[in-house]
Amino acid sequence: MAFMQCHFYSEVLGLNTTMHVILPQQTFSQIGVDTKQGHGPYPTLYLLHGLSDDDSIWLRRTSIERYASAMGIAVVMPNGYRSFYTDMAEGSKYYTYITEEVPKLARSFFPLSSAREDNFVAGLSMGGYGAMKIALSRPEEYAAAASLSGAVDMAAHYDKLKVHEEARSVEFKRIFGDKIEGTENDLLLLLKECDQQPGPKPKLFQCCGTEDFLYEDNLSFRSAAEQTRLDFTYTEGPGEHEWGYWDARIQDVLNWLPLQK
Repeated sequence: MAFMQCHFYSEVLGLNTTMHVILPQQTFSQIGVDTKQGHGPYPTLYLLHGLSDDDSIWLRRTSIERYASAMGIAVVMPNGYRSFYTDMAEGSKYYTYITEEVPKLARSFFPLSSAREDNFVAGLSMGGYGAMKIALSRPEEYAAAASLSGAVDMAAHYDKLKVHEEARSVEFKRIFGDKIEGTENDLLLLLKECDQQPGPKPKLFQCCGTEDFLYEDNLSFRSAAEQTRLDFTYTEGPGEHEWGYWDARIQDVLNWLPLQK
């Protein structure tokens, strides 16, 4: 794989920012690495980070480059800061940035496919929320989405914060406004709307450790997803909110992706 740290200017955010990108490279003499031939434009996984991290974290905490090498897939990791990949009530338009500007710029910089069947989005924790929101809101653009230990019932989570964590509640109000339930930021609502709308539907993958503090939120999302006709895969097992779990599960996600043969 080729690895690039890309510094660029975002018109949407009005600032310089970064994304990390890995691209397939077929090699014949490299030791210990499995590679898959490909000449581009490449299928692409947009891989999102969690609340306390940045666009470098997947490369620093997992072997995503080695795993993706065997798949012939590009991986684009943008910086979403602490935005929940949302057009913030008081702040910048991170949903617009991630869904419109990042793919457009990435495809102008690198040989990435724009075809729906070649585009996927995944993330952990905050990034799991972002991945599901993006695919459910834009099913015509993404063939699949995956959440790893995602904050996938933010409406309930936000209501709990209002009672128990005033400082975090203030931060979330700047992001989401006064409420999440029943808005475009409510994943349970987006599940229903995506299911009822005509047109293509993304495949969905969800996993969470049974010891994770977001486990109950994940059960709520699973229950809502299972009431739809969407192609939905759920797995759980022992695990906390930590990188050992995510390093293992991102391999499951890559193997699950509906890559074109």
